[in-house]
Amino acid sequence: MNDQAEALRNLVTIQEKLAAAKQTRIVTVTSGKGGVGKSNFSLNFALALQKRGYSVLLFDADIGMANIDVLLGTPAEFNLFHLLKREKTIWEIIQTGPGGLRFIAGGSGFKDLVRLSEADLDYFAAQIGQLHGHVDFLIFDTGAGLSKETLRFITAAQEAVVITTPEPTSITDAYALIKMVKTMGHDVSFRLVINRVADEREGQQTASNIQQVSKKYLNIELPLLGYVPDDSHMIKAVKRQTALSIAYPDSAANRGIERIAAAYLSEDKAVEAGGARSFLQRIRRLWG
Repeated sequence: MNDQAEALRNLVTIQEKLAAAKQTRIVTVTSGKGGVGKSNFSLNFALALQKRGYSVLLFDADIGMANIDVLLGTPAEFNLFHLLKREKTIWEIIQTGPGGLRFIAGGSGFKDLVRLSEADLDYFAAQIGQLHGHVDFLIFDTGAGLSKETLRFITAAQEAVVITTPEPTSITDAYALIKMVKTMGHDVSFRLVINRVADEREGQQTASNIQQVSKKYLNIELPLLGYVPDDSHMIKAVKRQTALSIAYPDSAANRGIERIAAAYLSEDKAVEAGGARSFLQRIRRLWG
């Protein structure tokens, strides 16, 4: 019995050490303008990562336009508002949607972030910090455009996926977003996803256009993660309030997102030391 108890204690110790060593990778998904399919991409990208065996938490950080719970058809009983009001802990506002995806709904709470006191900000940061080591990926679906709140999340995470479409206005706004972050002096690792492309050629050409401008005027490389075909199944999934990967797993758009997830995971990119903890330090500095 003593040997069994000792073995159990050793097993628990090993598990605790493994959890402590686990890094949580923070990723923001953003766009220069609305209406480019950012939230749908965030949702199905998160599910694609989860499908590959990673633990993922999707955080709806779109101020005023939070809709992940709507896209999932899973009304959220609790959201960020309850956390900021200290009515619930971070663990109590985590919801589970179809496919077992864990998410945090934004609700109306994000509007209060701009008015947080120093004590409230410390509380918010501490609550987010509890997620460190418990998930492999924390994905923030941010608002579109150049709002202060979106920029703060992008620069705090330091790893951002920018969604654009082949439309000239979308490309221009995506470039403007990247330029704004870079001119502010922040070291953010950007990657590009082209959504709603007619074919591979259009995806590659769109990417090439924004890559050339970014290299010439910002002196930065902008790797292309991939492109997502324009697909009527996406609209059908939205109407059904079901994730595309669940409703239409064999659709062209979902296959595109699956390829992007595979490309993202295959990158030889070390997770920044500190993971979520470093994120907390940056967001505290940027929001304080």
